[in-house]
Amino acid sequence: MAITLQGKAAIVTGAGRGIGKGIAAVFAKEGARVLVVNRSAEAGQTATEEIVAAGGEASFLQADVKSRADMDQMAATCVERYGAIDVFCANAGVFPTSHIADMTDETWDDVLDTNLKGVFYGVRACIPQMKAQAQGRIVVISSITGPNVGWPGLSHYMASKGGVNAFVRGAALELATHNVTVNAISPGSIMTPGLVELGGDQVEEIRSIIPAGYIGETEDIAYAAVYLASDQARYITGQALVLDGGQILPESPAALADV
Repeated sequence: MAITLQGKAAIVTGAGRGIGKGIAAVFAKEGARVLVVNRSAEAGQTATEEIVAAGGEASFLQADVKSRADMDQMAATCVERYGAIDVFCANAGVFPTSHIADMTDETWDDVLDTNLKGVFYGVRACIPQMKAQAQGRIVVISSITGPNVGWPGLSHYMASKGGVNAFVRGAALELATHNVTVNAISPGSIMTPGLVELGGDQVEEIRSIIPAGYIGETEDIAYAAVYLASDQARYITGQALVLDGGQILPESPAALADV
């Protein structure tokens, strides 16, 4: 049986750019009816129009994952427009760089509120409908940064992603008997606008430490999300799938010298 999302009602947050935009596009390509959720109306509307132009089914909702009311409205809107919530992909996230000694309370709170509390708000909003349906798939976009590796200036981001992975395990236990699975995807370096903005030298330095020899594309994450969101993934829950081209494997760059 082919893996497909045909006819599924799917929500993707942070779908206006980067990984979220890629996930929304691939979900639609694989047959899902996608609610594109984004804080920026311009980016979200553009992403939605691109999906429709490519032959997919999508509609846009402007919402902020930090707002409980917005997330409640998101769930209600998906049910209103598509009659169900089959898939919830919590992707929205922020990663401003700041070393601990210089970090303000506001910066810390913004990152944790977006990356961790935002997941909580979104998942909680979708639970009643998924329980009523007796089925659902929740896919949270985490990161290797925090759960697997570290980076100076991203302690707040790392804390949020470590929390996300722990949250996924707890949510998976609570929802397993309702035929709702909860899993995370932990991307490594992916070619997004944020990575491109680092500049050619830094991008090449990152590429050089990836055993696969190249930086992943948003579709690499999107197709993993398609599988975890599909009926075929019914027996996978509470897991964090690392997609990084082997980035976390070398003990040091010297480990790649003889490969």
